[in-house]
Formats: sequence, structure tokens, C-alpha cells
Amino acid sequence: MRVDIITLFPELFPAFLLAGVTRRAFESGQLKVKTWNPREYAVGNYKRVDDRSFGGGPGMVMLAEPLAACLQAVRAESGLDRAQAPLVYFSPVGQVLTQSLVESSGQTPGVVLLCGRYEGIDQRFIETCVDQQISLGDFVLSGGEIAALAWLDALARLQPGVLNDEQSHLQDSFTAALSGLLDCPHYTRPEVWQDLAVPAALLSGHHAQIATWRRQQSLALTRQARPDLLEKARESGLLTPADEQLLAKSGKP
Repeated sequence: MRVDIITLFPELFPAFLLAGVTRRAFESGQLKVKTWNPREYAVGNYKRVDDRSFGGGPGMVMLAEPLAACLQAVRAESGLDRAQAPLVYFSPVGQVLTQSLVESSGQTPGVVLLCGRYEGIDQRFIETCVDQQISLGDFVLSGGEIAALAWLDALARLQPGVLNDEQSHLQDSFTAALSGLLDCPHYTRPEVWQDLAVPAALLSGHHAQIATWRRQQSLALTRQARPDLLEKARESGLLTPADEQLLAKSGKP
């Protein structure tokens, strides 16, 4: 999959692409990433990419023309049209990024990520060129680069061979394998740390018992920390009668 990133700060990305287990996705070419600076497509001596907002007010707005010229260059080099590589803009008004959204975003040959800055970008460019808007949540960042990095990391770890264990991402929170619930708690050596012991079920060696314990913990933790996810799973028919029994045994409703 090809990922083109339009950003005024391309220097924020190289270190990320070379670090951690996700670097394998980029080194192998499973995700081919290229950054594009719209300033290189601006006109005039100052290569201006922003201007004051009509109507007044603080802050600057990114100009539509350099972004359009940059996007045109991306399309020309990649050979991918809008259907093959949709333009995703990271914005507070966008759909909140979820695991299912990350998984579905890898279904096209490419994608173009647009990282906004300042007060945002000219609305006319959004209406004309943007295919999808995505947000990390109800807070404001200085630009879309951090959101793009989060999206890249989440997508990279889904690529074959990136994680040491192919099953690892299937057990992550929010995945279909967990019915969209939170993952269970995890423990490692020593068996006792500061008088706190590892749960006996995990030391039993009984695979079915371990699986049951983990499912019960996942259900209970989700009920405590994210009851909205539990209700969503119920409404979608993802909880079985056995799940409901485990929830009833785990304590508070």
C-alpha cells in the first residue's frame, strides 16, 4: 500500500519510520511512505502557504491553491486516482479514529494523508478534494502530523510479518476477535511481586481455563472502563449467553 503524506513538517516522519517493530512494514515495502511539502508548490518569492481568514479573527488559514497543486503532483507520480487513493484530512470535525476504521483503511492500493496546520485549511479545498476526515478525539493538536503518525502505526502493525507473533494484533483491544471489547490484564515473571501473585488460572496450564479467565476479565474490564463498548457489543449481537454468565459471575452489573 502506498501512503503519501502532505505536510509542512516532513522532518517529523523519518525517525518514526525507522524505529520499533513497525519499521518492518516500511522496510519491507508493505507500506511505501512518501512526504510532500505543499510549500514547494506555492508561488511567489516567499512560497506562501497561508493567509489571514476572511471575516477577521486570530490565526492563519492554509491556502487552497498550494494544496491543490501538491495533490495533483501526488496523483501524477503515484498513478492512483481518487478512488484508488482517497484523501484523508485530519480534523476535529472528523470521524474518531477506531480500530475498525484503521482496518478498513487498508483496503485500497493507496491513501493520501493531509496534515493541516494553523486554524485549518480553506473550506473550498475540503469540499472539493477531501474524501474523509478523521479525528483522534475531542482535543486540539497543533497539526495533523501526530494523527498521521498514530494512523500509520496502527496500520503498520496489521501488516503480515511486522509483529513477532502473527496472532498478537488479533488479541488487541477493540478488535473483532475480542468483540470490540478491551483486552484482559497481562502478567509476566516473577510469579509474586511485592506480595501480589499472578492469578492462579494463568499458572494452571489448562488452556480452556485460561481462555475463560481472559474472556471474563475482558468483559469485566470493559464494563468498568468502557461500558459503551459493552453495550455496543450487546446491540450488535456479539455477546453470547456464556459471556453474560461470565459477567454475572464477575461481580457488579
